[in-house]
Amino acid sequence: MRILFIGGTGIISTACTELAIARGYDVTVLNRGLRTLIPGARSLVAEVHDERSMATALDGKTWDVVVNFLAFGAEDVARDIARFKGKVGQYFFISSASVYQRPVRHYLVTESTPLVNPLWDYSRAKIAAEETVMRAHREFGFPGIMIRPSLTYGETQITLAVNSWTKSYTAVDRMRQGRPVIIPGDGTSLWTITHNTDFAKGLVGLFGNLQALGHAFHITSDEVMTWDQYYAAVALAAGVAQPNFIHIATDFITTCAPEKLGSLLGDKVTSVVFDNSKIKRFVPGFACTTSYAVGIARTMAWFDADPARRQIDDAANATYDRIVRAYEVGLEAARRG
Repeated sequence: MRILFIGGTGIISTACTELAIARGYDVTVLNRGLRTLIPGARSLVAEVHDERSMATALDGKTWDVVVNFLAFGAEDVARDIARFKGKVGQYFFISSASVYQRPVRHYLVTESTPLVNPLWDYSRAKIAAEETVMRAHREFGFPGIMIRPSLTYGETQITLAVNSWTKSYTAVDRMRQGRPVIIPGDGTSLWTITHNTDFAKGLVGLFGNLQALGHAFHITSDEVMTWDQYYAAVALAAGVAQPNFIHIATDFITTCAPEKLGSLLGDKVTSVVFDNSKIKRFVPGFACTTSYAVGIARTMAWFDADPARRQIDDAANATYDRIVRAYEVGLEAARRG
């Protein structure tokens, strides 16, 4: 099969590219060419938002599978529908599990859970994109498939509820220095974090399965832990015996830092458990095999192997310190009565 990954070098997409190559597929990665190409992949260099650049790169080409890791809203997928209509066997839109109903009405999430998230612009954009793909599927048979990953990490990403996304060693640096590390709520909410190599098994397993057309799938681990347990696993991997964790109500965090409202209140504040029975029906044998404890230990080893990788987000640190100071002022005032 001829596979086109738009993106192909991010946290999720790297693992998918590597697995597709390992399974013998003819893989082409289309991006701006700014990152090292994964061995075994072909390269197309283009700017996805530049129509002339994309038209030149894609001219005369057809694909069995196209996966767009860089599409976020309805306009992005509308361009793809025009580009690939009649030229692709399966088109995968990488959506997000944050599209599911927030606040949750039932802790167990299936693909039929309503797509309603008034709290996060990112999620609403993904919902609009899904609706655009499905409209094209209904109206003229465009071979769209929606994929909804939840929080996913790999060896280059330390994934926690409150951490810098671009410089994710920041939370570990705080742990190792004994500085307060914020856990939202009381730490007992249930959540699922998935290793990128496990996610790849589900996505690549759908390649060539034409029964998947028009369907949506979330692909997550079956391992469910509390936020306290996830943070403790990171501390253990970092060699921090007594981390300085501080539990702060999510409402308080988002009042101090409104920019976090979407990713917390719109995604991670309540317990969410994913029912993966649908992807298991379509991809027999699919199973996530990398526990968070094992995966985050590998991630920590990657960061510790090279000091240059341990970058700190100073702006995020300043925000966390400001939230903690405000919280401690409130606590002291409460103690004084």
